[in-house]
Amino acid sequence: MKQRLLVVANRLPVSANRRGEDQWSLEISAGGLVSALLGVKDVDAKWIGWAGVNVPDEVGQQALTNALAEKRCIPVFLDEEIVHQYYNGYCNNILWPLFHYLGLPQEDRLATTRNFESQFDAYKRANQMFADVVYQHYQEGDVIWCHDYHLMFLPRCLKEHDINMKVGWFLHTPFPSSEIYRTLPSRSELLRSVLCADLVGFHTYDYARHFVSACTRILGLEGTPEGVEDQGKLTRVAAFPIGIDSDRFKRALDIDAAKRHVNELKQRFAGRKVMLGVDRLDMIKGIPQKILAFEKFLEENPEWIDKVVLLQIAVPTRTDVPEYQKLTSQVHEIVGRINGRFGTLSAVPIHHLDRSLDFHALCALYAVTDVALVTSLRDGMNLVSYEYVACQGSKKGVLILSEFAGAAQSLGAGAILVNPWNITEVADSIKHALTMTSDEREKRHRHNYAHVTTHTAQDWAETFVCELNDTVAEALMRTRQVPPDLPSRTAIQQYLQSKNRLLILGFNSTLTEPVESSGRRGGDQVKEMELKLHPDLKGPLRALCEDESTTVIVLSGSDRSVLDENFGEFNLWLAAEHGMFLRPTDGEWMTTMPEHLNMDWVDSAKHVFEYFTERTPRSHFEHRETSFVWNYKYADVEFGRLQARDMLQHLWTGPISNAAVDVVQGSRSVEVRSVGVTKGAAIDRILGEIVHSKSMVTPIDYVLCIGHFLGKDEDIYVFFDPEYPSEPKVKPDGASVSVDRRQNGRPSNGRSNSRNSQARTQKPQVAPPPPERSSSSSDHSTANNNSHHDWREGSSVLDLNGDNYFSCAVGRKRSNARYLLNSSEDVVSFLKEMAESTTPRAGGLPPGAAADYMFLDRQ
Repeated sequence: MKQRLLVVANRLPVSANRRGEDQWSLEISAGGLVSALLGVKDVDAKWIGWAGVNVPDEVGQQALTNALAEKRCIPVFLDEEIVHQYYNGYCNNILWPLFHYLGLPQEDRLATTRNFESQFDAYKRANQMFADVVYQHYQEGDVIWCHDYHLMFLPRCLKEHDINMKVGWFLHTPFPSSEIYRTLPSRSELLRSVLCADLVGFHTYDYARHFVSACTRILGLEGTPEGVEDQGKLTRVAAFPIGIDSDRFKRALDIDAAKRHVNELKQRFAGRKVMLGVDRLDMIKGIPQKILAFEKFLEENPEWIDKVVLLQIAVPTRTDVPEYQKLTSQVHEIVGRINGRFGTLSAVPIHHLDRSLDFHALCALYAVTDVALVTSLRDGMNLVSYEYVACQGSKKGVLILSEFAGAAQSLGAGAILVNPWNITEVADSIKHALTMTSDEREKRHRHNYAHVTTHTAQDWAETFVCELNDTVAEALMRTRQVPPDLPSRTAIQQYLQSKNRLLILGFNSTLTEPVESSGRRGGDQVKEMELKLHPDLKGPLRALCEDESTTVIVLSGSDRSVLDENFGEFNLWLAAEHGMFLRPTDGEWMTTMPEHLNMDWVDSAKHVFEYFTERTPRSHFEHRETSFVWNYKYADVEFGRLQARDMLQHLWTGPISNAAVDVVQGSRSVEVRSVGVTKGAAIDRILGEIVHSKSMVTPIDYVLCIGHFLGKDEDIYVFFDPEYPSEPKVKPDGASVSVDRRQNGRPSNGRSNSRNSQARTQKPQVAPPPPERSSSSSDHSTANNNSHHDWREGSSVLDLNGDNYFSCAVGRKRSNARYLLNSSEDVVSFLKEMAESTTPRAGGLPPGAAADYMFLDRQ
């Protein structure tokens, strides 16, 4: 059974004319793109799009739908207002000029701004209308191929309807540099919408690179060789250079009508070299530059005045737009001046036609041309160059091609590449082409002809569909490794049934207040650097803290002062710097650091961090007692990465070359911390302190661990997981260390400089009751209670199985956690529901039960 392909484009490849109330005449386009998309091998393709006509009545719509069905086309009906705002407005007035480096329209009135906003609203509504038609015809397993800038919002609409849809998006125009694209007011929304597609395609590698750069610089996402990654979700981005149906052009030259045209043209221009330009009369095609270069050539080479003729076909477009009318007048004026200057009564150097030619006449014109001149100022591909090469099997003419056309990357080997803005260079290239030896012409033509005849439109379409299917299959394999969403009801039910609970959550990016960034790369630096507890969490958190069976602990990589400021009002425990410092809110700070922790590397490493902070604008570093963190989230993405690489080289060859430290790389940060400073390594010591402080004897029969952790700190998930036991391994000195036997565990994102570094501490199965000790407190910065009791007593009270342990990553789809929550907002909703379950309305809790909430952070 053939796979179904739904091609979705702004326009259907048909011209529709109404002949009566329920009668339509249709003429389908015969272009290579149409035959390629509707003729992909082993695929049943249908085309969805706007028919280009307004059909307000249901009778006419049904009749047109039935007529189009015979052509394998499905119409989207847009009313005149939507077409005006969406197509003429946002697509042609904003996106098209921007993507061709012409910039955005200048706003001179507030009404213009409102008009832009209404056009974008219409753009989104129109995309949703296309999506609604796709929904009606979609069957499971179909491939949906969205085309061009008219439908950038469509991938999001489709994926929101059904996440399992196979969606590809291809852009037929250039994609501009991120510095140009970032001027678009709706930049972020459109980028995120396109990223919903599984595969994003462009004509050239440059366009693909610009898109990835826009995603990294504007959205702050990670660019990879494969595409763009967002929290484990990869959107593949690749170049798929389009081609033509070269056989169609070669066959056309064998038809009698084309042969007659060829003979007529040869007789008409006998004794003269023929140069040809075929373009839409558009600002980006560089027609004035082409004609001026030809004038300069004639001026500098007067001997060629009667020996060469330029035939310029300029197909009119958007004749009602003032800018295009002005361009038409400009071209006519230049042509008239040159013909008046260099022409005679019997011949003129330029033949200019403001119309299109029929297919066979155009092929004949290609065949007799000696030099084709393509001077686009900016062009997605420009297939005129391909068509010319395909028709030059016998003539073997020369192609002069703008380096700003996408085709330059494919035909650059055989063409003469020029900068169309450099009139002198183009004029010199014209002379080179006209005087080129036959051997050189043949060699150049051979390169181009081989590419055009092998990289056809059919191959392009089949390659894209094949790559889309492969991309979806690979994504499914990755998705199986992504944790499922946290089952909230089950987690809360287990919570209510337990007697002694331990709940573990995160602070930064878990419990913090979100900061609106308005689409700016890196967001608001001042606000984001100031970590604040989410305001909606204060009530639920207080309810949980005041519950007799609840003890709350905040375990974070942040400094002690940050935790004091945010959680001082609650009855809970605080654990700062990955658990190296601990205190109840009604007590003093104590340290849980291992004995003999070597910190000799601090002073020399500090100089390196300060050096790179000064050299990298908008970067900053935090000096903690057990670690240094350099963050370049707000710096230029590319420069920040280069600086991070340079920093690592400085660190490894100097301050930490022989130190017992771990280097932990985040997506936009570099951290150096002493070996053993991880949340997983600290948790047993923290548990021991809490168990002793509370004289806890009731087993902990429920653990919930939620946080946004770096890979290095995900050892805490494994520590509590009853399904991944550790085995002791005896070292030469007789001490035992743990060996993580988890088969599917991922390596931590860090590099250890010590052979004694271990993922987590061994969990003893049996331990004696906690010994009695006297309570003591310590100074804020120097106290150490690490040796007051056996640290193993913390894990001795764990009574966990697969049903009463819930580990959950926040916003990190590549994680060792069992479950996933997408954002801090989801955490807030879940904790609210959990807090409400502890109220009397929920039936109360067993007397004497105890629970611990642990809030963990990635830094």
